[in-house]
Parts: sequence; C-alpha cells; structure tokens
Amino acid sequence: MGQKVNPIGMRLQVNRTWDSRWFAESKDYGDLLLEDLRMREFIHKDCVQAGVSKVIIERPHKKCRVTIHTARPGVIIGKKGADIETLRKKLTAFTDSELHLNIVEIRKPEMDAKLVAESIAQQMERRVSFRRAMKRGVQNAMRMGALGIRVNVAGRLGGAEIARTEWYREGRVPLHTLRADIDYAHHEALTAYGIIGVKVWIFKGEILEHDPQAHDRRHAEAQEGAVPRQPRRERT
Repeated sequence: MGQKVNPIGMRLQVNRTWDSRWFAESKDYGDLLLEDLRMREFIHKDCVQAGVSKVIIERPHKKCRVTIHTARPGVIIGKKGADIETLRKKLTAFTDSELHLNIVEIRKPEMDAKLVAESIAQQMERRVSFRRAMKRGVQNAMRMGALGIRVNVAGRLGGAEIARTEWYREGRVPLHTLRADIDYAHHEALTAYGIIGVKVWIFKGEILEHDPQAHDRRHAEAQEGAVPRQPRRERT
C-alpha cells in the first residue's frame, strides 16, 4: 500500500517554498525556529476571528519580518490601526530582533485550503450536518475557479458509535503530479462526541516551470485580479 505524504512538503523546492525564509548559524538555528513556532501559534490563537491562513517569517539582517495572510484584515488592523499596534507589541516579546508586521488580504478565501477546513470544522461544531458542510465548501471552491477539491472528514460522524472516514471530491486532484499546484490543510472540529479531523486538498492548476517562488507569484497575481500565467508546454 502506498504511503500518504503531505502534498505541500513533497513539492517544496519544486513549485513551493518554506513559510520560514531565513538562514542561521547552527548555534542559533534552534532558538530562531522556536521563535517562529511560538509566534505562529500565538497569531493563530490571538487572531482566530480574522481567518488567518498562513504566517510567513523572514529574517533580514537583525530584523524579523512577519507577513500574515488573512481573509479579514480589518479584524487584525482594528480602528485606526490600534489593534495591529497591540499585536506588534505582543509579538515583540517573542524575539530580540526588530519586528516588522505586514498584513496581506486573501481575496478568495473559498479557494484557501486552511480557511475551507476551518469553515467546515466550525460548522460541524455548530451541529451542522457534516455532509452539508462538506458539499457547501466544495461548491464554493469550484464556483470561485478551483479545478478540483477533495474533503475528508474522519471521526464519530453524526455521533456514531464507531468512527469512520467519509470524503467528497469534485473535479480532479492529481496528488502524484509534482507540477500540480495543490493547497492542503488539516483542522480539527471539537464536537460533543469527540474530535473530528477535516482535511482539504484544492487543485488550482499546473506550474510547469521549476521555480520554488512560482506558487507565491501565482498567488500574488490572483490577488491583483490577474489571470495566473500558464507557461506553454514545449513540444517534443
């Protein structure tokens, strides 16, 4: 039987790159990595209503640049920027470097795997039928332009005595194709019957060039309303 791997990890340095983008000496590496983990955990907990998808951390010389990708930037920024200043002061406690905080809006949250998984989990916690939540997430993603989406839910579905796994897919999700631009995320729903795991895969097209920055560039073009470039396949 084939083993499952994380679709994002398998494509690192092919058409994606890491969310922590820095180099360090061996003696400093562990401390900086721990800083990243603590900052990400704090941001996801503190900005739970903001729909945070991912946190990118870069470390230029003696500085720390944190970029938060969120579906609701107004929640983080607050009135006249008051909340973002508070968040910056809180994050400063995690690092000795000079901190710079950037906010990037996600224009199409229906096509972001992390936000789709969180939405399905939140609906299940409000006792919405898991099948209805799954189909709603799939339909919204396909309507916004996704080429394919798959949703897995696993646990005591509907309060059943025996845990099971159910999935729903629409379109194509080519997990074996390395050039495929696939977004993946996992979230847990804390229901009265126990924890239910939610996994989401979203296929957004193919990236033919071998470029670790290609995913970020396509994302930026989509945010600006441009059609992501599809390079031509050379004929042989």
